[in-house]
Amino acid sequence: MSSRGTPLRITVVGEEVLHRRCREVTEFGTPELSRLIDDMFATNHVAEGAAIAANQVGVDLQLFVWDMTDEWGVHHIGHILNPVLDDLPAGSRRLLEEPEGCLSVPGPYRVIARPDRAVVRGRDKNGTPIVVEGRGYFARCLQHETDHLHGRLYLDRLAQRERKSVLREMAVVQDEVFARRAARSSSAASSS
Repeated sequence: MSSRGTPLRITVVGEEVLHRRCREVTEFGTPELSRLIDDMFATNHVAEGAAIAANQVGVDLQLFVWDMTDEWGVHHIGHILNPVLDDLPAGSRRLLEEPEGCLSVPGPYRVIARPDRAVVRGRDKNGTPIVVEGRGYFARCLQHETDHLHGRLYLDRLAQRERKSVLREMAVVQDEVFARRAARSSSAASSS
């Protein structure tokens, strides 16, 4: 984890920026873009997340960052702008039902079915085309974050009754989650 960047406030389900498609990034290689990416890494770190999308820090851009370890112990770290998921043939993937959570839905996890492989194409912060491939947990992460940039949360994949259950559970635990994030943020600030 880079010590660069300043943790930002994480948006919460119900905030408008989370529920609409984000704008494509059209300016690459700018200091503002580099700073945003550093701030997103810092935010993800203090929130103990696997990844975070720009709209989760209130920025309406197609960008997400990840810093996570998969179930095989491989550490993945990176960023992608304007990501597009490949439509993989059914024979090259299988659906896995695994628990999924979200920094913008603090607390609850629910089992969501997603393909066990993902290929996402986009650009890096300098505009260079990149392709990122993931399996297992990392594939889930790539799909979850791409969903964010289309204005979708994992809640949108649940039946209405289950969504209501998640929101009730979140209301009970969110203050505790926010307090833990604030404590990690202030200890990160004091150690830098």
